[in-house]
Amino acid sequence: MADSFDRFGVDLRLLRDLEKQNSRNPGNDLKIRSRQETLGTDLEILSRVDNLSQALLLRFLTEVGELTVLGHPDYGSRLFELIGELNSETNRNRAKLFVLEALQAEPRVREIRQVTVTQNQADRTRMDIKVALLPVDSDTLLNLVFPFFLEGGTQA
Repeated sequence: MADSFDRFGVDLRLLRDLEKQNSRNPGNDLKIRSRQETLGTDLEILSRVDNLSQALLLRFLTEVGELTVLGHPDYGSRLFELIGELNSETNRNRAKLFVLEALQAEPRVREIRQVTVTQNQADRTRMDIKVALLPVDSDTLLNLVFPFFLEGGTQA
């Protein structure tokens, strides 16, 4: 069995909150950390499951086709098709489908256990997307929460 460091890779940290990342603030700045031994700063990195969490959230935050010029025409999710739509049961089911499609494209996901999409009680334009999955070569469940904003949609 490969070390989880090798399986999930290492990447620079781009997102602030890996547990409840907000679709309105997808992250665009590199994060830094202090180095105690030299009193300097360095770019913050993520490895293991944290790297997988960030990779999945970035996939959800990227519109399919957005990275075509970089050679990745199928990378991303179709969630952005829902912006401006009603927060209806039909559109929550579409969001679930779009999340499942994005998860199936990620080779580090072994099994999708659950995807639920609910309307947030405090904000009618927000869908709360919860994902439970098993990463490759792991028996530890990974849980993600992803608020997605319809911006302009209302309850049907």
